[in-house]
Amino acid sequence: MEARTAAKASPRVLVVLVLVALAALILDQGSKYLVVTTLKPDEVVPVLGDLLQFQFVKNPGAAFSIGNAYTWIFSILASAVTLFIVWFARRIRSLGWAVVFGLLLGGVLGNLTDRLFREPGFGIGHVVDFLRIPLLPAIFNIADSAIVVSMGLFLILTVRGIGLDGSRPASPGDESRELEESSSASQAENS
Repeated sequence: MEARTAAKASPRVLVVLVLVALAALILDQGSKYLVVTTLKPDEVVPVLGDLLQFQFVKNPGAAFSIGNAYTWIFSILASAVTLFIVWFARRIRSLGWAVVFGLLLGGVLGNLTDRLFREPGFGIGHVVDFLRIPLLPAIFNIADSAIVVSMGLFLILTVRGIGLDGSRPASPGDESRELEESSSASQAENS
């Protein structure tokens, strides 16, 4: 009976995952549309002085333009990640994990959309990057940011020991307290 309940998807969590993914995808594609229609390639526009600048570039590769000749492989990998998240989503019952997978899905779909529908062609399109900050040697986009934030949240939830169902392992103090309580109960029964 418990196994059947554990396999049942939480509608609330799935709605959060989908809404977060849609928000990330819409923000990403909307910002890229504005960049493509208003900036010239390699044009630099200061937004917050040197702290944040917009610079429109087309990236055929992955992070730091790695793998420029293998854009089609990134398209296949992004498609596989998307399918995995959709398949895996029914196992998630924690709102925190729904946000993690929603951000990841929205980010992956944002860059996959570019790879599928931008020049030079289907599956090999170049990703639009435009965010530039002095702390990083790369220019990135909202989809990249969503993926990075999802990985940060992934680490936080993992370190805190929060499971996909929202459960946490008992702390060592809880286990010793339970042992003391069961020991006291056993002594009371024997008396």
